[in-house]
Amino acid sequence: MNPRHQTHLRVWLITGATSGIGRELTRQALENGEAVAALARDTSPLDELGRAHGERLLLLPADVSDEQAVQGAVDATRAHFGRIDVVANNAGYGLFGAVEEATDAQVRAVFDTNVFGVLNVLRATLPVLRAQRSGHILQGSSVYGQSAHPGVGLLAATKYAVEGLSDALAAEVAPLGVKATLIQPGMTATPFLARLDVADGLGDYDQTVREVQKGIGELPASAFSTASRIAEGIRAAVDSPHPPLRLALGTSSATGMRAALDARLADLDGWRGVTDAVDR
Repeated sequence: MNPRHQTHLRVWLITGATSGIGRELTRQALENGEAVAALARDTSPLDELGRAHGERLLLLPADVSDEQAVQGAVDATRAHFGRIDVVANNAGYGLFGAVEEATDAQVRAVFDTNVFGVLNVLRATLPVLRAQRSGHILQGSSVYGQSAHPGVGLLAATKYAVEGLSDALAAEVAPLGVKATLIQPGMTATPFLARLDVADGLGDYDQTVREVQKGIGELPASAFSTASRIAEGIRAAVDSPHPPLRLALGTSSATGMRAALDARLADLDGWRGVTDAVDR
């Protein structure tokens, strides 16, 4: 039976679907009898899943930084399945180095994927969700959407951007029956770290950036959450009738973000006299 005629079938559109969290979301959705449109630059790593699940998996080679390619993939998804229920805006990669060390080309590349790619997916899928008056958007953020330490300034900048636009987006689409959730995992055992773009180092940042880099490299396996557990947490939010706007996944994520929020509150309280004097 063509998947588009199975009206009970939940349809996922997942970017970055061939590895890490995206692959686990794809696998778990298929194993739960759902349908997936899987987007990635190269979808061949999903060929085996395609053979196992047939028409419930639609493989769509597309780079999220290419607006036309994304629109074509969304059009193909709608033509094949008839609808989109969950948009997992998951594609992204990291850039490590001091803010000063990153080149203009490196910074623009990470923003092209992590921010403008997210926007390309939103522009292509929101007309579908608005017409349906239903759907759930999962925005790929991380602990670095609320906190940062030496070496991750530019990666955090992309995640902060996604968090800011998602705060507004969630309020904009809520009256239209569409939900939005920011997904905030901590350190996760995926190929993400191995694929980091690393800026050329300057000696003055050895005591900060390089020490952080060394510390991350020395973390035990137990410090990393598994992609399968992260995907299970995401599915729990999608299954909920009242999903959160922000979903921390892993204690390291929650601990890091809580520390950052506490520091912000401390500044607000500690400088309240100066703040209030502006209004006098």
